[in-house]
Amino acid sequence: MSVKRVSLYIVIIAAIFLTLFTFSDDIGAETNAEQGGGKTVYVIPIEREVERGLEAFLTRTTREAVEAGADHIIFEIDTPGGRVDSAGQIGSLIQSLNVPTTAYIVNEALSAGSYIALFSDTIYFKPHATMGASGIINSDGTAADEKAQSAWLAQMRSAAESTGRDPLYAAAMADNSIDLPEYGAPEGKFLTLGPSDALEVGYSDGTVNDRVELLYQLGLSEATVVEAEASFAEEIARFLTNPIVIPILLSVASLGLIVELYSPGFGVPGIMGLVSLLLFFYGHIVAGLAGMEAILLLLLGIGLIVAELFVPGGILGLLGIGAIIGSLFLAGYDLGHMSMSIGIAFLVTVVAAVILFRRIGMDKGIFRHIILKERTMTEQGYVSSVNRLELLGLEGVSVTPLRPSGIGLFDYERIDVVSEGGFIDKDKMIKVVKVEGARIVVREIKL
Repeated sequence: MSVKRVSLYIVIIAAIFLTLFTFSDDIGAETNAEQGGGKTVYVIPIEREVERGLEAFLTRTTREAVEAGADHIIFEIDTPGGRVDSAGQIGSLIQSLNVPTTAYIVNEALSAGSYIALFSDTIYFKPHATMGASGIINSDGTAADEKAQSAWLAQMRSAAESTGRDPLYAAAMADNSIDLPEYGAPEGKFLTLGPSDALEVGYSDGTVNDRVELLYQLGLSEATVVEAEASFAEEIARFLTNPIVIPILLSVASLGLIVELYSPGFGVPGIMGLVSLLLFFYGHIVAGLAGMEAILLLLLGIGLIVAELFVPGGILGLLGIGAIIGSLFLAGYDLGHMSMSIGIAFLVTVVAAVILFRRIGMDKGIFRHIILKERTMTEQGYVSSVNRLELLGLEGVSVTPLRPSGIGLFDYERIDVVSEGGFIDKDKMIKVVKVEGARIVVREIKL
């Protein structure tokens, strides 16, 4: 691949990431306002999975609301739940606000979503909306261990108590051993509340059909409504920090780089690998998970691997790989999930390397520059030893005992020989029965 083409690829990649980081710098630019009189209401959506990207978005939008002097914040919730640690951070964020808050459940506030809703001063339901089913599970779908369940149960109770609600029903959402058959949650089933049941137990302040009706119920019909929206960078960050996307990104990165080793020049596989790795860090930077220390460690690792190509020994390469893995852990938000993601990427790399080695060998790509391929062949005039085929069948005398090696005399020429395996004494008649390069095998002639 020509230098001109490589330069073009580098310019394209740089332009893409310059554009992305430009969007991330303009992260708070997207808001829509409906003018009204007097008070200001911020409407902030809590949608899709609860994860660190959502946490970063809510941190930014609630800060903007407070700085703008908002009189009320409405969280429009429609989420199936998500990460417990992110829910905890979001709950603490809402609890710390000095602005009145309302959770408006437009569809479902399940699991971590119900926990977040409990921190709002008031909760309103849309008809057919639901809240609850908050049992904690692992990423593989299995029930969490007893310690994690106990901690989550305590968090649910505390969330309800913090806003003066009966903690029994929050506990029943997270603990299926609590028996509440009158609300459709007998023992063995997690509690899920609809609008009427939530109103009855004090987990709802009313049921409204839309935002206009909600504002009327809150006495804010004449307020200026500001709709907070996720910026382009935040949407990308939420996607890139998804627990399912992370191992895919790392696998594509490792696969692209390993395929590049077998490709001439620097092409599409290498670009895919670098872009995937950069996307991983970009998403985690925008989400507030990765800092400059992770980026510096990544650059150090890449530099050490490049230096390994010029400095023999392997130590720099190992240090470089270690630095890159360390940067991934620094950028990640969960040690266990990051370990699993890196493990998946490593497995993909090993499988790809084995397949490529068997199909292509080691004479392509970068390997052709670092692996010696030249061989000294007989056809080129190189001879490691003379094959004395003319000795085959020749008879002579053992000059020394053969134990089994020794010296034989053939036509006045002393030759190093070896017996077929048995002992042959000195001055015995012997015959050459095999010639294998420098190895000449003899047998005693029995008279």
